[in-house]
Amino acid sequence: MSITRRLVAAGLPLIAVTAPSLAHAKPAPAFTAVDIDGKTRSLAEFKGKTVVLEWVNEGCPYVKKHYSGNMQGLQQAAAADGVVWLTIASSAPGKQGHFPDGGSAKTWMTARGAKPTTLLLDADGAVATAYKAKTTPHMFVIDKTGAIVYEGAIDDIPSNKVEDLGKAKNLVAAALADVKAGRKVAVAYAQPYGCAVKYKDA
Repeated sequence: MSITRRLVAAGLPLIAVTAPSLAHAKPAPAFTAVDIDGKTRSLAEFKGKTVVLEWVNEGCPYVKKHYSGNMQGLQQAAAADGVVWLTIASSAPGKQGHFPDGGSAKTWMTARGAKPTTLLLDADGAVATAYKAKTTPHMFVIDKTGAIVYEGAIDDIPSNKVEDLGKAKNLVAAALADVKAGRKVAVAYAQPYGCAVKYKDA
């Protein structure tokens, strides 16, 4: 007699067992980091919200390309949809893109008109290591369940030329649109491009 028939014969309930969704197979690593205001922030703080992680290096030409207006526009559109946007600076002391303190990061953000929820200082590379961040920018979209649903490049033209922005498909915007509509993210990964993250041992 099969297990199912034995359960039925014994009057025990049947529980449907389904395979876990591929979209939820990669939970976002937990982290804590200090932001530009000296406040300790954590991913857990934003439980139940869609979160974007963006690795930044203000001296990187690829970052400068996207901060010609593209990144700021994405940040503002995301905020309007209730998305939490965390920009993360992981350049080590003495390396390109390092912010020695929150004040210097704020000065850069103001000059560029950046509009993230906040910027996290990750000079020891702990958050970058947890996410295996490779480039600036390197983008992650985390859905409301805490799963990484998109990882990789910001768009599909890997150049540092501003004129390519108008021709590129923005993969982060597309992923956020899919999440907002309750759809499976059509493109869940794209090879990240940009400057290498300036880890302390690199």
